[in-house]
Amino acid sequence: MNSSVSVRLPEELILMLEEISKETERPKSFHIQKAIEQYLLERADLQIALDRLQDFSDKVISTKEIRNKLGL
Repeated sequence: MNSSVSVRLPEELILMLEEISKETERPKSFHIQKAIEQYLLERADLQIALDRLQDFSDKVISTKEIRNKLGL
């Protein structure tokens, strides 16, 4: 089920959104949805990284160790 959300955007973003919508022949809502999905995925990755940094039982592996394990 889809829901409707209203947002206020700066004029510059609106112009960029309109331009990419015309270029791709996709609706603005498509690009807004994809941008939000990407942001949420990146935010989730960031949270995982932050959680791991605070988990002192999670072993830190040096770049040298990684290269050795990968045979580089």
